[in-house]
Amino acid sequence: MYSSAHYLLQGLTDLGIEYVFSNLGTDHASVIEELARWREQGRRHPRFMLCPHENVAIHMAAGYAAMTGQGQAVMVHVDAGTANAAMGMHNMFRSRLPVMLMAGRAPGTVRGELPGSRDNYVHFVQDPFDMASLVRPYVKWEYSLSTGINAREVVRRGHSVMQSDPPGPVYLTLPREALTQEWAEEQVQAFGQDRYGPVAAGGIDAARAEQIAEALMGAERPMAVTAYLGRKAEAVEALEELALLCGIRVFEFAPSYLGISRDSPCFGGFDPGAAQADADLGLLLDVDVPWLPKYVAERPDMRWLHVDVDPIKKDFPMWGFATDVRVQADCATVLRQVIDIVRTRAGQDFHERVRVRLDGYRAQAKARAEGLSQAAGKRGTRGAISPAYLCAQLSAALSQDDVVINEAIRNAPAVLGHIRRTRPLTLLGTAGGGLGYSGGMALGVKLARPDARVVQMVGDGGFHFGTPTSVYDVAQRYRLPILTVVLDNGGWQAVKEAVLRVHPDGSAADTDEFHARLHGETRRFELVAQAFGGHGEMVEDPDDVPAAIARCLQAVDEGRAAVLHVRIGGI
Repeated sequence: MYSSAHYLLQGLTDLGIEYVFSNLGTDHASVIEELARWREQGRRHPRFMLCPHENVAIHMAAGYAAMTGQGQAVMVHVDAGTANAAMGMHNMFRSRLPVMLMAGRAPGTVRGELPGSRDNYVHFVQDPFDMASLVRPYVKWEYSLSTGINAREVVRRGHSVMQSDPPGPVYLTLPREALTQEWAEEQVQAFGQDRYGPVAAGGIDAARAEQIAEALMGAERPMAVTAYLGRKAEAVEALEELALLCGIRVFEFAPSYLGISRDSPCFGGFDPGAAQADADLGLLLDVDVPWLPKYVAERPDMRWLHVDVDPIKKDFPMWGFATDVRVQADCATVLRQVIDIVRTRAGQDFHERVRVRLDGYRAQAKARAEGLSQAAGKRGTRGAISPAYLCAQLSAALSQDDVVINEAIRNAPAVLGHIRRTRPLTLLGTAGGGLGYSGGMALGVKLARPDARVVQMVGDGGFHFGTPTSVYDVAQRYRLPILTVVLDNGGWQAVKEAVLRVHPDGSAADTDEFHARLHGETRRFELVAQAFGGHGEMVEDPDDVPAAIARCLQAVDEGRAAVLHVRIGGI
């Protein structure tokens, strides 16, 4: 006879779950006991990684899933832990990243009627009417384990749902009495992936593929917009090949992944709105918001083709970008279908037209590079270091295998423009709106890619949100050295800019009061890393930037997390 907690662990092991990012509580007593027994017996099981705050746990799962495509588990304490993880669930849901969030539930029995019955004050106050409502807007599936006899089937079902296209979070609650129940092995069935596993999006029918190919071969000025196509390396490779084959200018708008190499002549930058003025065909490829309609004049005469794992945006209450063809499919597969058709049918005249277009793109890329170089050459002043200069210096110190997590927000354009990235899965962000994600994501990326340097770019406001004491505790405890670069502009510049967009001549502008400034001179973010045994330093003078970056990267290479606090001027 084994407890339900035993079969829960067995189910997670069956699924190939490698990690459970955890912040445990009184509701997990049986799980903790079972883990100790399994360790004594030398049984293989997922590694439980203790995270002092759930924000780090959930975003570690996000970073790991972004790198591998494989969702992991996060285990938290009842409603309190669920609430702390909810913002991360929002980010993972919008980013279509799989995770199984598991929360304990307070016992239902109060007088010792069953093993695991209430024995603590908190069991009474941690039993809300609808605990799952805390994350219900952000999940594909939710369930409560009412009995341990089907524990392996329940986690199999949750795993299949979270990994199926489009992937996303699921939520499972674990009542304490259910975890303490005991069952004989013959009573508990296993459920394998071969007959119960996830489903994946594929390609499209030949007629649709031919329609897209013919449109591209007939276009004179085709363009494409993407944001999260780069979640699959093979999709990046296919897009780069198709863009060169057909002469497509590719734009990224609010990218959560790198979609095309910055060295490709077809990379057009990050402003698809301006490019529409003279384009005659557009592709939307795995993108939620391809531009901001308020600032882009629609072209009724322009044809748009939309290929997306989620083209209808079923979880967006309001969404509307007019397209002439919409298909739900895997971009990598569809682009390969189109490539094959174009290669078979295109003649010499087509290839010559494309060659001329590419020559024009190369000239545009050269001009864009010169503009970036001029911006990076303006180093700023003491206390107001130029973000462009800083990012260019950091780019020079990184390899193309290193991974950059972008949470710079107001200074995201500097990160995107000046830190050169050429390979898939070397630039990550989030499609969600919750700040404080990049520290945990960086740790999850480092766990998945131990040989890569992982750099977290974050504003000072986002650094506060990111529970940094938990970040560096985990970094040092589990030997996951990351470099954090804090771009300190003294507050939330995005808040100030939002007010000015809506009320450019209002009282807030007149008084320069936007309720967005943070206390400046006494803040020493680098000391947070030092408090946990990491390396930390602050830089205020542009002359000191290259050496400071070198020292921080050396610390990371030696196995210590590092924080570089950079003063870039106030808001």
